[in-house]
Amino acid sequence: MTRSFPLIRAEITFGQRVRRFAWNIVWMFLYRPTPRPFHAWRRLLLRAFGARISAGAVPYAAARIWAPWNLTMGAHSCLSDFVDCYCVAPITLGPHSTVSQYAYLCSASHDYREPGMPLVIAPIVIGPDAWVAAGAFIGPGIAVGAGAVVGARSTVTRDVDPWSVVAGSPARPTGSRPRFTRS
Repeated sequence: MTRSFPLIRAEITFGQRVRRFAWNIVWMFLYRPTPRPFHAWRRLLLRAFGARISAGAVPYAAARIWAPWNLTMGAHSCLSDFVDCYCVAPITLGPHSTVSQYAYLCSASHDYREPGMPLVIAPIVIGPDAWVAAGAFIGPGIAVGAGAVVGARSTVTRDVDPWSVVAGSPARPTGSRPRFTRS
């Protein structure tokens, strides 16, 4: 399995559990119920919990973010409704990248080879201008290259080359996307 980042063993500390509890309260009462166009308010709340959120980033109210302090969103990137952003390890969305509804960005798993099944984590990077379509799963340690497209309901367990299109479960190359530059 080709990954940009190796899986490393990790443990969730008591301090992290306390921060998560506080974030869950804020998410439930101040983030989740906000009207659809209140992206600036949600950016403010995410930044208050340590997220690195660029101007123009679009975090939707129904996006579930596990640990904001491990989230980076580039300018004009988007976490759509009902995205599950399980950012136990860092998750980075490049500028103008889009993660569509019901996608699952999963930066943690368990090492099933050991009896205690310890937690293992690795970052996820979604490159600039990339699109993760509806319901796709991106596993830990994966890099989705610049301009790449991950098809709806795909399962990504290997890095995705820049400007390529992948689909299926497991995701396999199906084509390429025309390269472009933003002015």
